[in-house]
Amino acid sequence: MTSIFWKRVVYPIIILATALSRVSAQNVPVRLTADEAIAAVLFNNHSLKIASLDEKAADARYKQTEAIYLPQASISYSAMSTNNPLNAFGFTLQQKSIGAADFDPARLNHPNATPDFMTSFDIQQPLLNMDLVYQRKGAYMEKEVYRLKGQRTREEIVFQARTAYIQLQLAYKTQKVMEDALGTALALYRYTNDRVDQGMLGKADALNIRVQVKTTESRLAEARSQLRNASDYLGFLMGRTPGPVYAVDSIGTGIMTDTTSNITLSEDRADLSALRKAIEASDLMIRSSKMSALPRLNAFGSYQLNDSRMLGFGAGGYLAGLRLSWDIFKGNSIRNKNATLALEKNKLSEQYNLYKEQSQVELNATLRKLEDAGFRISQQQAAVASAAESYRILHDRYEQGLSGSTDVLLSQTQLSQQQLALAQAVFDRDVTKAYIDYLTSSSGK
Repeated sequence: MTSIFWKRVVYPIIILATALSRVSAQNVPVRLTADEAIAAVLFNNHSLKIASLDEKAADARYKQTEAIYLPQASISYSAMSTNNPLNAFGFTLQQKSIGAADFDPARLNHPNATPDFMTSFDIQQPLLNMDLVYQRKGAYMEKEVYRLKGQRTREEIVFQARTAYIQLQLAYKTQKVMEDALGTALALYRYTNDRVDQGMLGKADALNIRVQVKTTESRLAEARSQLRNASDYLGFLMGRTPGPVYAVDSIGTGIMTDTTSNITLSEDRADLSALRKAIEASDLMIRSSKMSALPRLNAFGSYQLNDSRMLGFGAGGYLAGLRLSWDIFKGNSIRNKNATLALEKNKLSEQYNLYKEQSQVELNATLRKLEDAGFRISQQQAAVASAAESYRILHDRYEQGLSGSTDVLLSQTQLSQQQLALAQAVFDRDVTKAYIDYLTSSSGK
């Protein structure tokens, strides 16, 4: 009996309570400031992790060029057998086992199968390779390019995080406006319905307001969905699973007081610096190609152990020396390669100039957009005040029976529209300011 009671009563209650607690936890907004959101994005964002891996890969490629200074050593073990007269005599000679009988012409001309087991230790030491020196410098410049690209990616992600945060602020403001509009419409509906019951107003007035209530409820549902969408996107940028709703600071409505006259495009911006570093890297590759026509000097050494038995190390000998090599003519390949690299460098220079001019044009347009947004805010604040006063007057007249329900509904709709337009203007201003910060960042050194 006790077991049945637990299965049919207690367990379902526990499961239901757990499910309700999870739902309740999901519906409780998580408090989040703008700085906390940006910090979480910088720590968890997937795009930043990819950029960091690109930086590490460029650093690894640069470290590979350490080979131009460091020795290269190898060891090998070979097992061979031959009846070739020259090789058979050479094997015997390397094994230091030559005897008088080995000079018998018949044996020299027709040797038996001669085995040789050779252990070899080889080392090479680069001494002077100017082309590789400039290749290493070019690899370092490539490393700097990826570092600056990663920095620009971080700046872009911060801008996206700020925009997402402001978007969430706008979603909360939109929801608040629609909640206020719904509350006003419901109060007006209750008032009108009471007057209809008293025979003081016609049923059509109540029906008109009921339509307004249903329309506002639909718009409020859409606003709540947009709020959750904005929360999910901000969570995505922070590398978190979708679901939680984030509570953010209220969107400001103050008029812009800072000036844009002293805002300029900085040449130290990370992406512009990356392009300049790419041009420098291209120039270093040109110099490396030219240096490949110069002589190269390298040292080498080898120590060999030879024996006629497997795993035998009976005879040893070394070989060491310097090698001076010079590619005098390579079919004009070096000259043509230099011409190709020079054209690529010129292309990068033109791309840099074009990108810089485009950035300046974009900054100028954004600064004008910021001024327009500030003007729109002041205009919308005045419009909201006028719409609110118009609604108050018409509402009072409606209660006194001096105006119709249609006028009141139109006035309420106009008030909501102006409030939303003000919120949108503030959103445009804040996003534009964030974009100007992104365009004028100057930490790319």
